[in-house]
Amino acid sequence: MNTAIVAPGSRSTPLAVALLRHAGIDVQIFHDERSASFAALGVGVALGVPAVLLCTSGTAAAQFHAAVVEAHQSAVPMIVCTADRPPELHGIGAPQTIDQVRLFGTAVRKYIEAPVPSGEDSHTWRLLAHEAFEQTTGLLPGPVHLNLAFREPLIGEVGDLPPQEDFEPQSHVASCDRQDVLQIVEAMSARRGVIIAGKGATPGVGRLAKIMGWPIFADARSGLRSSQWPSIVAFDSILRVDNFVRTHRPDVVIRFGEPPASKVLSQWVSAFEGEVLQICADIRVFDAERAVTRTFVADIEALTTAVAHDVVPTSDSLWVSEWLDAERLAQNALASKLSTEWSEPSIARTVSSERNGALVVSSSMPIRDTEWFGAPDDSNALYSNRGANGIDGVVSTAVGIALVSFDPTYLLIGDIAFVHDSNGLWNLAERNIDLRIVVVNNSGGSIFSFLPQAQVLETQEFETILATPHSVDICSLARSFGIPAVQVHSLADLRAELNHSGPVVIEAVTDRSSNVAQHDDLNDAVARAINDL
Repeated sequence: MNTAIVAPGSRSTPLAVALLRHAGIDVQIFHDERSASFAALGVGVALGVPAVLLCTSGTAAAQFHAAVVEAHQSAVPMIVCTADRPPELHGIGAPQTIDQVRLFGTAVRKYIEAPVPSGEDSHTWRLLAHEAFEQTTGLLPGPVHLNLAFREPLIGEVGDLPPQEDFEPQSHVASCDRQDVLQIVEAMSARRGVIIAGKGATPGVGRLAKIMGWPIFADARSGLRSSQWPSIVAFDSILRVDNFVRTHRPDVVIRFGEPPASKVLSQWVSAFEGEVLQICADIRVFDAERAVTRTFVADIEALTTAVAHDVVPTSDSLWVSEWLDAERLAQNALASKLSTEWSEPSIARTVSSERNGALVVSSSMPIRDTEWFGAPDDSNALYSNRGANGIDGVVSTAVGIALVSFDPTYLLIGDIAFVHDSNGLWNLAERNIDLRIVVVNNSGGSIFSFLPQAQVLETQEFETILATPHSVDICSLARSFGIPAVQVHSLADLRAELNHSGPVVIEAVTDRSSNVAQHDDLNDAVARAINDL
């Protein structure tokens, strides 16, 4: 742990100074607490270790809440430190004083109320730090909240520190139970199956699928979109083809990690009448369809390695070959359109194929377009805040990831999400990070056009309460923060701009009114290509 994200404030001065004076900690100052908290989330996402997040007392602490919830639901480590007034200043109208006790409710792994520093308890504070780190990096990682009350004076000479102790955090890895292995081997034997791989899947999942001759529906976050595995990337489009789905029913479905965003896939799982196994590395429940028949918590790499050693592949070789034929035909049909036509799906395909570093993708349409139409052979790191699926804090999350990355970082984001978190651009120009932001600007929320409300509501009602068109000048907004910005209208221009080092904002202007038809056209092209398989 060597990164601290600090929002300025008076009451937090003692800890802020201590962090700043520590030679082993990189302190990053963010003026907006909400932006700061999502940047800390990004650090935890990228490194798997927590950043320290610090703010002053009062409503500043409340601004952390959305990022804490996302860290909680995405199992991202984070050490949240909120400065507070001492007990004698509560309940008497003291400024910047609110009730911060258990402020984040059940969204933290541990709440710690530290004693007001007195000079007699420095050893206690070191123990609390150890406890916080253990809890945030446990078997189910997540945020830990330390509420730290300080009395005035808030600055002075540093007292004697307790002796430095060797601290070896415990290793928290899910086990690989032999009985679990045997149950999964039994479920897989003598059957045709499908593997769904989401965030949390490992290369062992790919090896197991290859041994079994089973297709993998590979989510963009799985790291398994590679030709070395039997990966089906266009699963969303393929599962819309009734003839193919009807003649290619599996006997068992095994889902590793978090579920993809595809509603079509979710409906397919919900309608499936066979056994559905869920395998995760932690105790979170992923069963929105209420279709899972058995759940296993295990180290996924160790488990798949053990299962691959014991299982006897008996699947018909035609099973996986026909799925791979469908994938090949689907990708050919998609490529013929996505390589030339300017659309939101083609922008997602271009960004995912042209990048040479981590990609951060906003919720709403960007993650769906990347999942459905992204590059078919792309196993590079991809991050998306899918714990609570919100569009808030996405720019700041990408900034946090870029802060701790050596390679360029790319962000694909919609216009509404970009404007919502434009404070994430604050001071970005002064930071030595290469962040390339692609803003898909269709002047509104295009995802709502895919929902039933678009067909039921009057056009004006729909535009007013859901589509919410705007007149924000994206490039001017970026430049107001000192960030270079350029507008593009073609794939060739987009490719060219993606090769320029950041920080930079690339505004890709699209037509929201044609977005649904463009998606339908792509899915129809896939259906025509594979209908006779």
